[in-house]
Amino acid sequence: MIIFYILAAVLGLGILYQALSSFVDARRSLPPGRIIDAGAGKLHLDERGAGDPVVVLESGIAASSMSWALVQPRVAEFTRVASYDRAGLGWSGRASAPRSIEQMVGELAALLRAANLQPPYVLVGHSFGGLLIRAFAHLHPAQVAGLVFVDPVSLRLWADCPPGERRRLRLGVSLSRRGAFLARLGVVRAALALLASGGRRLPQWIARASAPRATGFLASMIGQVQKLPPSLRPMVRAHWSHPKSFLAMGAYLECLPASAREALAMQIPAKIPFVILSASTATPDEMDERNAWAAQASKGRHIVVEETGHWILLERPDVVADAVQEIVELARGRLRI
Repeated sequence: MIIFYILAAVLGLGILYQALSSFVDARRSLPPGRIIDAGAGKLHLDERGAGDPVVVLESGIAASSMSWALVQPRVAEFTRVASYDRAGLGWSGRASAPRSIEQMVGELAALLRAANLQPPYVLVGHSFGGLLIRAFAHLHPAQVAGLVFVDPVSLRLWADCPPGERRRLRLGVSLSRRGAFLARLGVVRAALALLASGGRRLPQWIARASAPRATGFLASMIGQVQKLPPSLRPMVRAHWSHPKSFLAMGAYLECLPASAREALAMQIPAKIPFVILSASTATPDEMDERNAWAAQASKGRHIVVEETGHWILLERPDVVADAVQEIVELARGRLRI
């Protein structure tokens, strides 16, 4: 009985710690830009620079607008550029509808209309974001002036998921739901706070004890966060201390195979120029798939960025910005005709 009371007290303290800290986060981690009601929910949009066409940055599957922190200021030097958080991620509100290509593309289109950002746009997508900008170009070709794919997710792989990848996805969804539960109890917040202060052993023990298969994900997450400017790291920790982020990640992971199957059937319109940037660590199958995209297009190029991993936008933001500028200049030339 004593153990029960001790456990209840610990859980109560964890919930109180999470509630008070979330209250503080809401006042300290204020969003850059603005929160816009896009019809299906409130989405965060961060705009910078001036000029046309507007560049729109689409993040990876569980990433926020902060993943573009090193690219967006460079692009803002030559045109207007907007990053945003998909529903459930970053500063955006929770998703109000199931995740599907039509829903996600529709939410982005509604956000751009509500923000009074006029087409045609240059869309830039990293990883899962590449799938979404391809779908946007197919569904709204008149609104797209060009595309830049930054190490895009493989449509072939995820459309026809082999058993190993299906298990990996199921594990990711399961860990996301467990992460949301632990976030409600303040466990995720405590582990991230310890990591930020330099501790390693206790957070790793917490990860092993609460979700033994999550240690690899934790290490990957830490590595990605460390590539961001130090000033942004507290905000990333605040976002991932909230169950909303984990629930959103699980929803996006769950919709990946169906989204890939749909996107695979959505061809990029021939008139739209694009550049694909591949990490040097991309697999041969991924390289072949991207070469095929470029070969089928009249204005498509595939570039391998040497000595980079999947997070090219954090490792070589200059290369990404240069590719965006190339497409912007092409669009400006066409618009002047």
